[in-house]
Amino acid sequence: MKLTGAEIFVECLKREGVKTIFGYPGGAVLPIYDAIFQQNHFKHILVRHEQAALHAANGYARVSGKCGVSLVTSGPGATNAVTGLADSNADSIPNVCFTGQVPSALIGTDAFQEADIVGITRSATKHNFLVKHVEDLALIIRQAFHIATTGRPGSVVVDIPKDIGFAVCEFEWPESINIRSYQPKTTGHPGQIRKAIKAMVTAKRPILYSGGGVMNAKGSAALLLELSQQLNMPVTNTLMGLGGIPFDDRHFVGMLGMHGTYEANMAVSHCDLLISVGARFDDRVTGRLDAFAPDAKIIHIDVDPTSVSKNVHADLPIVGDVGIVLQQLLDELNHQNKSSDTEALKLWWEQIDEWRAKDSLGFTQEEDQAIKPQAVIHKVHEITHGDAIVTTDVGQHQMWAAQHYGFKQPHRFLTSGGLGTMGYGLPAAIGAQMAKPDEQVVVFTGDASIQMCIQELATVFQYQQPIVVILLNNAYMGMVRQWQEMFHESRFSHSYFDSLPDFVKLAEAYGGVGIRIDTVAELDVGLEQAFAIKDRFVFVDVAIAREENVFPMVPAGAALNEMVLS
Repeated sequence: MKLTGAEIFVECLKREGVKTIFGYPGGAVLPIYDAIFQQNHFKHILVRHEQAALHAANGYARVSGKCGVSLVTSGPGATNAVTGLADSNADSIPNVCFTGQVPSALIGTDAFQEADIVGITRSATKHNFLVKHVEDLALIIRQAFHIATTGRPGSVVVDIPKDIGFAVCEFEWPESINIRSYQPKTTGHPGQIRKAIKAMVTAKRPILYSGGGVMNAKGSAALLLELSQQLNMPVTNTLMGLGGIPFDDRHFVGMLGMHGTYEANMAVSHCDLLISVGARFDDRVTGRLDAFAPDAKIIHIDVDPTSVSKNVHADLPIVGDVGIVLQQLLDELNHQNKSSDTEALKLWWEQIDEWRAKDSLGFTQEEDQAIKPQAVIHKVHEITHGDAIVTTDVGQHQMWAAQHYGFKQPHRFLTSGGLGTMGYGLPAAIGAQMAKPDEQVVVFTGDASIQMCIQELATVFQYQQPIVVILLNNAYMGMVRQWQEMFHESRFSHSYFDSLPDFVKLAEAYGGVGIRIDTVAELDVGLEQAFAIKDRFVFVDVAIAREENVFPMVPAGAALNEMVLS
């Protein structure tokens, strides 16, 4: 059957099983938008800024387990999407973005709204394509989804010149994909698996360190929990790995790294075996590299061979899909019928419990004090029973949410880890709510971050999403202020907001409900009221202690065991 390029686009998305895409129209993609208007296979969500389209697709992908999809126009539409592309790529989130391009004959002429998006996004994506012939479009789209969702997931751009949308050709759907230069390895080497089990059962002070890879590999969180229980090993998660093991499981010692718990950082600093599962040894996790797990043998499990030994040398590398490798480890453990060193582990847990007794995340909320942000998050956890899908922006509120919400399962905490993108939280919540319309979605944000993509409240209102936005308002760029206080002798250079909008009136102007909370006495009633409203979005502006800092903290350049606790 003969189809136009725009019709091929629609047909390919249908065959890929796409149900929702996020986008913003413009001249170069009008043929595609016309084809979208005439179909009913998938839903298009109109955002208010192209960056938000990418973040919404990111949130949708994390919660649904499917690939995020977005569509933007050429020039500024495509360049506006770059931050979202880089964000998804840094956090290994599958995200295919279709960008419009000027007609093929005008490429390179500095035509109206022309940008070399293939060149611009080369370092911000896993791969990108420029469609030169309509006959190649179906194969390129198939390859784009394959590359985005396999191996280490990431973002892929497909740049489509306007004339391709009008051009006609015979449609052929490639049933299978085989890219010679791209063959991700999924199964761990059996010899390495046997060596890993031997190291695990003989270790005296082991720890499992899991990251975002546990979120990407289907069923791997349950396998991680099973492995920790069988071997009685402590588990620590990175920011991206939170929810990989239930927060209230005895084996969970908390998040590690710059704002991790005392027990997690001390356990990593004193372990003799560290098993990294789908993590990349980010600088915010390791602290000073030469002091990271100095006495440990390192087992590094990752689907991406370029991540192994990139930052920290792996004594035992295992390249493969995290879910498959974890199952291999459990099978080998059962096959060998071996158990851990019980006596050594008893002493190890006694030491960990001593570190736990520090209660490094403890805080006190007095009735006559300013509201502590930690108290807000604990109350939200209580109201939502710890079952909400939580998104955040970036800064102090992000760390407080990570430390204090408490996640029972994977795919419930959506945040920007690798790129640290302010403005991520609200559009990511839109994507998450689209993926799970019956779930409670909560955004934790700050007065600086929320203004990056606040126009997306219009999107929330248009699609009648009952998202609850919790603004922890200290009238500062909080994390910037904290660093200025600690490392720049309290010279608060441009980190204080002299002029903030009335967020209650702003929320109402966008069609939602605005609630302001100024005192501890108002906190419980205000939050209960917010979560009782189900027919529209609620924006809760909470005035928190202005100079509250995030602790524990590992100062930049320090080792994990050189933590500042308060």
